[in-house]
Amino acid sequence: MITFLVSIAILVAGYFIYGKFAASYFGADSSRTTPAVAINDGVDFTPMPVWKVFIIQFLNIAGLGPIFGAILGAAYGPMAYVWIVFGCIFMGATHDYFSGMLSLRNKGASLPELVGKYLGKGTRNFLRVFTLILLIFVGVAFVSGPAKLLTALTHGGLNVWLYVIFGYYFLATLFPINKIIGKIYPFFGAVLIIMALLIGGVMIFKDFGGSLNLHELSIGDFKNFHSNPNVNYLYPMMFILISCGAISGFHATQSPMMARCLTNEKQARFAFFGAMIAEGIVAIIWATAAMNYFGDVHGLNYTLSNPAQDPAWIVNEICNTWLGKAGAVIAIIGVVACPITTGDTAFRSARLTIADSFNIDQKNLRKRLYVAIPLFAVGFILTFLLSEQFGTVWKFVGISNQILAAITLWTIAMYFALNKKRHLLMSVPAFILTAICFTYIMIAPHKTGGLGLPANISYSLGLLFAIIIAVLWYFWLRKRKAGK
Repeated sequence: MITFLVSIAILVAGYFIYGKFAASYFGADSSRTTPAVAINDGVDFTPMPVWKVFIIQFLNIAGLGPIFGAILGAAYGPMAYVWIVFGCIFMGATHDYFSGMLSLRNKGASLPELVGKYLGKGTRNFLRVFTLILLIFVGVAFVSGPAKLLTALTHGGLNVWLYVIFGYYFLATLFPINKIIGKIYPFFGAVLIIMALLIGGVMIFKDFGGSLNLHELSIGDFKNFHSNPNVNYLYPMMFILISCGAISGFHATQSPMMARCLTNEKQARFAFFGAMIAEGIVAIIWATAAMNYFGDVHGLNYTLSNPAQDPAWIVNEICNTWLGKAGAVIAIIGVVACPITTGDTAFRSARLTIADSFNIDQKNLRKRLYVAIPLFAVGFILTFLLSEQFGTVWKFVGISNQILAAITLWTIAMYFALNKKRHLLMSVPAFILTAICFTYIMIAPHKTGGLGLPANISYSLGLLFAIIIAVLWYFWLRKRKAGK
């Protein structure tokens, strides 16, 4: 239990200490007028209370990511604690915070426009397409899962629930952010938080009572516990699998959306850094539950070896056993509602990305429809084509998430370098994550989108490509400075 409690304590301390340092380092200024106030259009640029922005941001970036990802990542063993805690503080939370602050300073600009400003037009054009594809696939991935569960619960037709969820996405994407999202998210956010806190509380109670002995992190745990370690390498697999809870590029598409709702730059630390720390705590709770509920990590691996016992099954099993009937209800709401609250904002971010790319004003409903209808036509077709292939879609989303996060980190590092601040705060994490991404692409099996190269070659090539990217970034920095 010491490992569990210390992990949460470090995350909380990270918010108060490193979060405060990050805000000071960036130079958050309460006297600056924010886009929500300067542009206020009543649709996307809408002033909202900071607590509501926090809840929406939390649900946007969380969903089931810090639950399912943490459960799957826990199969690699207690090293998951190290990645979640330190990845969340020094990479994920700063990634989310600084991307939100950059948007605040650039009239609420979406991620591709921010990247283009600091890494060049070519990178911006690439990211416009890359981000749009990622957002659509995230939206599609979070349609079929909830639809299948609702079909099982109601004994209804799958297509009916697909239509219902897709219809909700369409409305949530078009309506002003404070009309639907701002109204229902506080409730669903409370469910996700309460579910995590109850599970955490039960584990502490059971450990004190002696009916559960939480595994403690030791020197001997710094190894790969996966049941098939020759295919599922600790590095880089776990670092890709656990994205939500540590660092995820998808978050950088959400921070600009909520930057359009803040009324004071000083609120950004709570809204962005705080939301990521909260997600890290949720991930720690579920990783701990997964590693201990089935006896140990080996028991978890055995459970996951059964295709029918996926993370959704594990969440339902733990909630039913530890929380009773109330837990069953909470689990159902969480597994159904949480992915939906990520899917709707994925489509909303996609609309804003397209609008920003082509300078289409979104205050007018007719112009929002111009963007939304083609977007949802593509999403609708993909939903029905890929409704049975969630695993394939999610594997694409996983590596795409981390590639996007690496690009965002390089962008933030460039901003610091151009503004005469030490860029190592972000360029070092950017380099590490770039190496992780390239290594994954080299080592991952063909069926998961990788090249399937031998481990030693993959590690070497991953490092080499990361060095090449760092050198290119440095030369671009010198060019930018020389052009001033």
